[in-house]
Amino acid sequence: MLKHFRLARCIGTLAVLASAVAAGQASARDFTVVGWGGVTQDAQRAIYFAPFSKAVGKPVLEDSWDGGYGVLQAKVKAGNPNWDVVQVESDVLALGCADGLFEKLDWSKIIAKDKFLPDAISPCGAGVYYWSVAMGYDADKFKVGPANWADFWDLKKFPGKRSLRKGAKYNLEFALLADGVAPKDLYAVLDTPEGVDRAFRKLDELRPNILWWDAGGQPLQYLASGEVALAAVYNGRLTNISKTEHKHYKLVWPGSIYAMDSWVILKGAEHKDLATQFLAFASRSENQAKFPSLVSYGVPNRDAAALIPPADYVDLPSNPDNMKEAIPLDTTFWNDHLEDLTARYNAWLAK
Repeated sequence: MLKHFRLARCIGTLAVLASAVAAGQASARDFTVVGWGGVTQDAQRAIYFAPFSKAVGKPVLEDSWDGGYGVLQAKVKAGNPNWDVVQVESDVLALGCADGLFEKLDWSKIIAKDKFLPDAISPCGAGVYYWSVAMGYDADKFKVGPANWADFWDLKKFPGKRSLRKGAKYNLEFALLADGVAPKDLYAVLDTPEGVDRAFRKLDELRPNILWWDAGGQPLQYLASGEVALAAVYNGRLTNISKTEHKHYKLVWPGSIYAMDSWVILKGAEHKDLATQFLAFASRSENQAKFPSLVSYGVPNRDAAALIPPADYVDLPSNPDNMKEAIPLDTTFWNDHLEDLTARYNAWLAK
């Protein structure tokens, strides 16, 4: 079940907000940015939302969501959407751009394209950060930790329950990797009926021992409570918790799946011009360079990468050492197969 909730939080100084309201200058709906919540959005608030609000002298409201293409479709088709800028995953970016759900960006008002990595440039989206779904575990619980997805499936070698994100995406890939499919062949195998059957058979083996998660903070709670021994996690969230709460959590980079999230402007957004200004602000190297110190996600601005302290850079999915055996999410595959594989996954889960 998708959950959508208003944070009811206005970013910016109270003085700015109060003066805008007192003067009757605030619009019927203030400029609104939507992220994924949690520690990631906490970091965005500190680095992007609040400083941008101060710079332009206008309030910035924020919302958070758990994804769902239908959510964006409904908002745009209804007209006058109540969100302006939304953070989306790469498959939603491609599909929504093709379907006309997002405004086409004027890159001349955002940043020179050669300042951004290629994955971060789209007609409808400006890159936010590189993230990864990887295996995470508490190193205090094992003398020798897991090394790959085959270990994730090995309940004898690593006793305890597992946690996976609810859905077909990522899990079918992880199942095939656990079953011995080489990373270079992964999507070719998954693009066949036999490959899909093979992935679900592998999931059958683990199913009684899986705790599913919807929100990115859940698997961290499961690890902390000891409910699970191993979990698929967002790399940045695990690293953040490990640092701030002095845990001994570790990530397994081989077999992790990485992608680039992007900011989009919803079609018909009330504050399109302000949204474009926000994208420009969030794309600056000096701003992006601050992000990995709070959450370990890679940034798309080429100049920002050189400003990131080595102690932070080592934990990023965009670090070449971490990308060696990682796998890029195949957006084209999932745009072609998300609907049918989600239907099959839901039927499998309901059995």
